[in-house]
Amino acid sequence: MDAKKDLLLLYQMLLIRRFEEKAAELYTKAKIRGFLHLYIGEEATAVGVMQALTDDDNVFSTYREHGHALARGIDPDIIMAEMYGKLEGCSRGRGSSMHLFDASKKFYGGNAVVSGNLPIAVGMALASKKQKKNNITCCFFSEDDVSKCEFHEALNLAALWKVPILFICENNLYAMGNAVRYSHTVTNLEKKGIASSTVDGMNLIKVMHDANTAVEKVRSSGKPYLLICNTYRFRAYSMFDTELYRAKKEVEEWKRRDPIPQFEQFLLQQQWITENEITAFESKIKTKIQKALDFAEEGAREPLEQLTKFVYTKI
Repeated sequence: MDAKKDLLLLYQMLLIRRFEEKAAELYTKAKIRGFLHLYIGEEATAVGVMQALTDDDNVFSTYREHGHALARGIDPDIIMAEMYGKLEGCSRGRGSSMHLFDASKKFYGGNAVVSGNLPIAVGMALASKKQKKNNITCCFFSEDDVSKCEFHEALNLAALWKVPILFICENNLYAMGNAVRYSHTVTNLEKKGIASSTVDGMNLIKVMHDANTAVEKVRSSGKPYLLICNTYRFRAYSMFDTELYRAKKEVEEWKRRDPIPQFEQFLLQQQWITENEITAFESKIKTKIQKALDFAEEGAREPLEQLTKFVYTKI
């Protein structure tokens, strides 16, 4: 373990948590529109996996992507502007919450189609192999995708073509509101195909260890690998979700395994941080999020005459 690196990872998890809480608040005020899928509770997976990747690696995400984007290092100002639908956003305000994209970070965005990112990620990994690039592709998805045909096709082609891709399944148990036990005959998702393993996605230290191991396997072998991160979203599927499919008691039980307090306690026990320093982190993050909010509020809407830009039709 590295004290300096671990403090940065705590900062990243806290930034994701506070950013998401602010996003939920802004959504209720109609500042952010459309769909909004929050990552609260799953921070250890994004941060733990992302620290194992290099700047040259490709990253694909889902529509629950704010945490991935922040962990990848995309500026909160740019993300907030995108969610506001402003021209200064990473997708010029056209993608909003579900379509964050930053080619400079090799973050190839969220995908509103469940499992739609999987075959695209395999194609990117194949391109890297053909071009003899020394990088890998990392593709995040959820347990909901595992029941879709694209998942099986993607894993099959990745194994057949022997491409360097790391599949990260964030298993939060409920998909859009249907429990895994009702949609899969085999609920141990790591048994679904290629070389794989499973990890406690609520524990940052464990995720870091297993992500580093998985990434090294992909780099050294040039073959695909599947890592299942068993995690839990504390908030509903989306802001429209009435969340009638799971008991409040269950949610509260999972909250006792919150990855952020867990990691804070580890750092305190190691005497790598103090309570005052954690408070200072929170203050710094509050200022950073307010800066992102101000940036988004002051941003510009795309001019009406440019609305057909980037839209292609066949005549």
